[in-house]
Amino acid sequence: MEFIKIGYLLATYLVASIPFGYVIGKLFGKDITKEGSGNIGATNVTRTIGKKAGILVLILDMLKGFIPVYYAKQLFFPDFKFISLVALTAVIGHCFSIFMKFKGGKGVATGIGVLLALSPEVAFITILLWLGTFLVSGYVSLASIIAASLSWVVYFFIEGGYYQTLAILLASFIIVMKHSSNIERLIKGTESRFLHK
Repeated sequence: MEFIKIGYLLATYLVASIPFGYVIGKLFGKDITKEGSGNIGATNVTRTIGKKAGILVLILDMLKGFIPVYYAKQLFFPDFKFISLVALTAVIGHCFSIFMKFKGGKGVATGIGVLLALSPEVAFITILLWLGTFLVSGYVSLASIIAASLSWVVYFFIEGGYYQTLAILLASFIIVMKHSSNIERLIKGTESRFLHK
C-alpha cells in the first residue's frame, strides 16, 4: 500500500506539473513566459492571447487539482492524512513544475480545484471571496491573495479536520509567496488592474 501511495503522489506531482498555459501559448505561436507578466497562469494567457485560451487554461489548471484529490478520496478514504498530502502535492506540482525547471504558475486555479474536491461548499465561499475582492478592487492578484489567505480559515470552520486544514494553510502560504512580486507592486501602486475602474 505504501508503494501505491508513493506512486500516486508522484503521479499527482507530474500531472500537476503540466504547464497548460505554456503549452496552449505554444499552440498559438507564443512563448507565454516571454509575454505580459511571464506567468503561465490563466490571467496572463487571457491578457496576451485571449479570453477563450484563458478560460481553457483556467479549467485545465483547476482539473490538475481536482482530479488527483477527488480520486484519492475515492481510493484512500478515510486516510485524510494521505488525501491532504495529495492536495498539497497538486499545488506544489503546479507552482514548481519539473517541466519548467521547478518554476510554474501561482497555484490559484489548481488550489480552487483542490478545494472543489475536498469541499464544494468551501470552494464556493472562497470563489465568492475572490470575486468580491476582484470586483471591488479590479486586481486579480489582490483577490487571489485574500482568497488564498482566508481559504484555510473557511475550511476549518465549515469542515474541520486537522490534516486538511494544515494542507490548505501550507498551500495558501505557497500561493501568497508566489505573489510576492504582485504584493510589492500593490504596495507601490504599480500593479496592473484587470478591471479598470
